[in-house]
Amino acid sequence: MLILLPPSEGKALEGNGPPVGELSFPTLDKPRKRVLTALIKASKRRDALDVLGLTPGLAGELIRNQALRTAATLPAAELYTGVLYDNLGLGTLDDDARRRAEESVLIFSGLWGVLKVTDQVPPYRLSMGVNLPPLGGLATFWRPLLSKQLDRLPGLVVDLRSATYAGAWQPGDRSVAVRVFRDGKVVSHMAKATRGEIARALLESGADPATPAEFAKIVDALGHTCRLTEPARATRPWTLDVDTA
Repeated sequence: MLILLPPSEGKALEGNGPPVGELSFPTLDKPRKRVLTALIKASKRRDALDVLGLTPGLAGELIRNQALRTAATLPAAELYTGVLYDNLGLGTLDDDARRRAEESVLIFSGLWGVLKVTDQVPPYRLSMGVNLPPLGGLATFWRPLLSKQLDRLPGLVVDLRSATYAGAWQPGDRSVAVRVFRDGKVVSHMAKATRGEIARALLESGADPATPAEFAKIVDALGHTCRLTEPARATRPWTLDVDTA
């Protein structure tokens, strides 16, 4: 089983490890360097905030981006601090669940492509939704590269990513995309919390669902009302709609 997560805008302020070195999926190192170089250049532009889709209050992130090559790092498990990660609580998992997270969790990133929870990277600011000169849209840039790496990994894929990050790799009908509803409406904040809860439950239980139906039973056991929908074609994922109270 693979568990796919988005990153979070909320991140730890700084690391205490050495500058970024070897990461998982080392064949992605060259494209990672291309994105890093493009991000540093973009962060120096007069219109950098517009290019990166940042508000004036985040201007300090431009300085951080420019220093990424020498910045101190920390594990991805500690870097991301948003709602999903608060509910996932990687730092509070027991040893067995932590080992499962190290094996099965993949975190998608506009800058690094994809990370494992043990990969050490510095805090950065770059969304997968950015059109980064001269590379263009990052989801489009990463898609063929990630497909080549990830298509060969076995097992059911539990997709807990947001739409922006889901565009970077589509595993097809061996995956289940989770959508979260409340009173019939998609809810962003609640969706992040529920996805984090689902990821934690999978890791703590030791469950290894082989089919979308087996995964739906696990989510149903958490007390949610679920509706599993088969894809219209093999290139699309199954969909699990989860209703929260």
